[in-house]
Amino acid sequence: MENKYKILVIEDEKSILNFIAKHLELSGYRVLKAAAAKDGLLMCFSECPDVIVLDLGLPDMDGYEVIQRVREQSELPILVVSARTTEQEKVKMLSAGADDYMTKPFGTAELIARIRNCLKHQNRIGTAIGSECGYRAGNLRIDYEKRLISLAGEEIHVTPVEYKILCSLSKQAGKVVTYHSLLKEIWGPYADDDNKILRVNMANIRRKLEQNPGEPEYIFTELGVGYRMRSADES
Repeated sequence: MENKYKILVIEDEKSILNFIAKHLELSGYRVLKAAAAKDGLLMCFSECPDVIVLDLGLPDMDGYEVIQRVREQSELPILVVSARTTEQEKVKMLSAGADDYMTKPFGTAELIARIRNCLKHQNRIGTAIGSECGYRAGNLRIDYEKRLISLAGEEIHVTPVEYKILCSLSKQAGKVVTYHSLLKEIWGPYADDDNKILRVNMANIRRKLEQNPGEPEYIFTELGVGYRMRSADES
């Protein structure tokens, strides 16, 4: 029986990635797969998984940096699965913010047990299926599960890039998100620090969401710094 929890597996070895995905799916989980850190981070912040299963030796970024980037924005449970077995390595990853560490090779029963333990720590096991995973403020709704945006009950159509920007801002609602961090998150670690592309997308988003873009209700510009999205309790 499908339990609706989404597990993001970030692993560059295809055989291991498919092996983990197969057994998680057999246990009823929904699986998101990424063979590189960049893709994994994008999925992390746009797909709203419940747990990340993370290999450390990725081709484009070490797992340590992945943990740090996730922890800058989220308390999402991270289970490291790695061939690195030294105590020093384990301490380093746990100190960076990993919730658990499992060494390769491993058994599928242990993997499932550790994932369930991560979910318990997040108070997710035993909660109602279909619990909300989204943003609400005023008349604006963002459903991360269905990837839907609505304003006063009417669906708003946005581009994939606009959606990623909205997800990033809404998941940090009430906080100022810098231009630099948005550029790197949406366009990757090698994106130029040129705010023009970001300003163009933001102008398009505001035309779709704001009744008066000149006096925004949902997304505010912090001059010279970045953007801040209205929090749920903000009047």
